[in-house]
Amino acid sequence: MNDRAPAPGGLALLQDLVNTLDIGAGTDELDTETGRARFGLAPADVEAARELRESLRAACLAHAGHAPHQEVRPLGELLAAAPLLVRVDTADGSASLGPADPGPLVSRVAAAVAEGLGAGTWARLKACEAATCLWAYYDRSPGGRGRWCDMGVCGARAKMRAYRARRAPDRKS
Repeated sequence: MNDRAPAPGGLALLQDLVNTLDIGAGTDELDTETGRARFGLAPADVEAARELRESLRAACLAHAGHAPHQEVRPLGELLAAAPLLVRVDTADGSASLGPADPGPLVSRVAAAVAEGLGAGTWARLKACEAATCLWAYYDRSPGGRGRWCDMGVCGARAKMRAYRARRAPDRKS
């Protein structure tokens, strides 16, 4: 959808998952064998992956200050099913969180959220406010106030709509 760079670290997985649904084109990569293979999903796992995707999208919308696009199960409830383990490197003493079982998608998502929280990057994973887009993007703006996946497309359309709405009363006189 846009040419922004992918999110850093594990957040790229979350961005990729949210962006499996192209609302504008009406396509869902999880409907394809190739799309499912990208996330290690069997056909029986697709509905749970879609639920997880839409809960992630709602969190990304919240990060950008937008209301959820639909009612979804809270992301925290979904991630509670994916226990994380603290791993400590005995050589240097560094520690990290990782999934107790790295196979399920929800476990990998939980680890990526934990990584983003630790790095302070989780809140910069956002979703475009355009209702016909809702694409996930990583906000690299200095102030962290990005609202659209692509300023040249979704942002320009929103600004033009706002401009026309402001000008509409002038046309009646």
